[in-house]
Amino acid sequence: MQAYLIRNIAVVNEGNTSVQDVLIRNGRIEKIAPQISASGNYKEINGEGKHLLPGAIDDQVHFREPGLTHKANIFTESRAAVAGGTTSFMEMPNTKPEAVTQERLEEKYTIGANTSLANYSFFMGVANDNSDEVLRTNDKKDRVPGVKIFMGSSTGNMLVDNLATLEKIFSESELLIATHCEDERIIRTNMEAFIKAKGDGLTAADHPLIRNEEACFESSLLAVQFAKKHNSRLHILHISTEKELSLFGNFLPLEEKRITAEVCVHHLHFTADDYAKYGNLIKCNPAIKAPHHRDALWTALLDDRLDVIATDHAPHTWEEKQQPYAQAPSGVPLVQHSVLLMLDYVKQGKISLEKVAHKMAHAPAIAFQIKERGFIREGYHADLVIVDLNKGYQVTKENIYYKCGWSPFEGHTFDSTVTHTFVSGHLAYENGRFDDSILGHRVLYDRK
Repeated sequence: MQAYLIRNIAVVNEGNTSVQDVLIRNGRIEKIAPQISASGNYKEINGEGKHLLPGAIDDQVHFREPGLTHKANIFTESRAAVAGGTTSFMEMPNTKPEAVTQERLEEKYTIGANTSLANYSFFMGVANDNSDEVLRTNDKKDRVPGVKIFMGSSTGNMLVDNLATLEKIFSESELLIATHCEDERIIRTNMEAFIKAKGDGLTAADHPLIRNEEACFESSLLAVQFAKKHNSRLHILHISTEKELSLFGNFLPLEEKRITAEVCVHHLHFTADDYAKYGNLIKCNPAIKAPHHRDALWTALLDDRLDVIATDHAPHTWEEKQQPYAQAPSGVPLVQHSVLLMLDYVKQGKISLEKVAHKMAHAPAIAFQIKERGFIREGYHADLVIVDLNKGYQVTKENIYYKCGWSPFEGHTFDSTVTHTFVSGHLAYENGRFDDSILGHRVLYDRK
């Protein structure tokens, strides 16, 4: 494997930024020092004026394979991720068929081994009738990040509303339990009322009123109650409301928390005011809501009640999104531009560069007990991203790498550019060019 020496780069890691040389050899970070004299063969990269970040670890993506590959697949979406500075992903089970058996879960790992350009991992899916099968995943703690429960319906047919099933999973799972929390009863009641009032006149602007704050809070509260009852390791995905934030604390260090929470980039960026411009393109579950929710999410992110920044990358085709509100599926493609979006907020003074590295790399590694990734440390896997904070990047049709071919950020110019992405020491992306030569050799997540 090619060795690299990155010289004079501002290394952003563990709350500090300092100019260093970084030597990458045999897939690992061999040395970090103000000046390195290296022997042997290596390629030198001039990092002057640029920053080195740990590769983002996205704990929630939907890459749609198997069965929904007209929207996306692991090859295309992992390339998009790498182009945007995300070096590792955890993919969700609502594919077709759903990953609700050990055999289907293993099929996804095989696909990842053959086609992913990024480090990969896959959640085991929970259904109302597969709890015994889910609990077999207890034997796979070395490489499965957790089990996923849809406590609200989303893409696919995986709604879990059987209290006995929830009781069994929360009491007996030895893995982290990740939940999508929306109360289905409240959503259905709201939908019936809106259909009665507006008929076929529903639009995307109605989405946050149908899938409202109360639906999110009641479901998240239930998950927290189960977790506290059984001392489960609970991670609630894509928090979108102010009221839910009362369920989370910042009194313990992340390593000691049993209940953690994720916020997604689209809930930090868009508000309900943006439906007028984007319509169904930003229709997602849970819904993007009124501006005061976004403001509250930012506050909770910065004070560490919200632990992780992710994307919930969920592509659909352009044609699917052009359907009327009721038929248009929920989900937004985001993984290629999540790091750039957060760097925009760094430039605006909203969040520090060190905090972005923490929330997108360090914190996921800690929360999911990922071994030797997520930090820029000697001996760790070289999952690294070079960014130029002084060079803009315009999103165009030609540089959108999602299979669906569109992004809500098309036409937007980000303030920064991802120039290089290393995945396990392999230079997978450099200035618009990919190196797919070692597909299938990405290392699985290893939990401590």
